[in-house]
Amino acid sequence: MTHNEYLLTLNVPPSLEEAVVDSLLTLEAEHGFSSLPVNAHHHENQGLSLAEQVSGRQKRIRFQMYVDAQGLAELLTLLKAEFSGAGIQYWVLPVIEKGVI
Repeated sequence: MTHNEYLLTLNVPPSLEEAVVDSLLTLEAEHGFSSLPVNAHHHENQGLSLAEQVSGRQKRIRFQMYVDAQGLAELLTLLKAEFSGAGIQYWVLPVIEKGVI
């Protein structure tokens, strides 16, 4: 099954929130995006503060946006170039259905 649209999710360190917002506003203007604060839970302690290690969670900002296949490739290429080494986690899921109720 070929998919035409994808849901891109980014988990971003809070210190990069404004920079990512600026980039996404420039790059992903067609569909817009959502952002919300989340707690990331991970088994690796690398890069965690002592408080984060004790609490078992790390604060992140999650961005989600719908993109088509061509836009996805372009967006990921640009984000990887701009934020290389920044510790941004991402994943891509095919969109089976979407709408407004």
